[in-house]
Amino acid sequence: MSAIELYKCELQQILDKVFAEQREKLEMLAARLCDCVTSGHFLYIFGTGHAHILAEEMFYRAGGLAAVIPILDEALMLHVSASGSTALERQAGYAAKLLEKYKLGPGDMLIVCSNSGRNAVPVEMAVAARERGAFVVALTNVKHSQSCSPRNALNLRLLEVADVVLDNGGCIGDAAIDVGLAYKVGATSTAVGAAMLQAIAGRCVELAVQSRRDIDVFSSSNVDNGDAINERILQKYQPLIDKL
Repeated sequence: MSAIELYKCELQQILDKVFAEQREKLEMLAARLCDCVTSGHFLYIFGTGHAHILAEEMFYRAGGLAAVIPILDEALMLHVSASGSTALERQAGYAAKLLEKYKLGPGDMLIVCSNSGRNAVPVEMAVAARERGAFVVALTNVKHSQSCSPRNALNLRLLEVADVVLDNGGCIGDAAIDVGLAYKVGATSTAVGAAMLQAIAGRCVELAVQSRRDIDVFSSSNVDNGDAINERILQKYQPLIDKL
């Protein structure tokens, strides 16, 4: 079996396991998110390194919620300095400075994405958000996180400081398939994390529709009438979300 088929099979097994074992959590978070965004509050989402991709995944997306504020910091992403972002993620105090730019508070939800959940910035971000009264969700790799020691002054892992933990079901080290090297290839955390988040958001919208609550959802800008739909939403949210 080639690496292509191995990866597909591994990813499918993880997805099946994640959705089967965490269905109740996904349902609960969708309901909570629905209450959040239909009552004038926001979903904030944050990740460092490759996990920042999940924040972008949920923002300004076709079929996606409008009331989403991604916490995106270039220094913690990859396009400025990939190795630099790794070092910065371990820096104590950086999360607090970053959070000063945002009005996150009671009634809001924050999803913090970190595969290892061991470094200072994601852990401190979750702690600070809870201190502000926000509801905090950790999207992490439980097996990996429990296999390593915390790398922060609080001596805690992300899964220990969140209100709810979502497990992306990945391997220790994230890469999942053996192709003959001393270590594996084919990371799964982004694909699985994106699927879980999209499922929560989709169920959130479904619940709003079923309960006849107003909810703002972006259309694709590349379908007929998409721009017209999105323009109304943009007028409402651009004063509230600076990245729009």
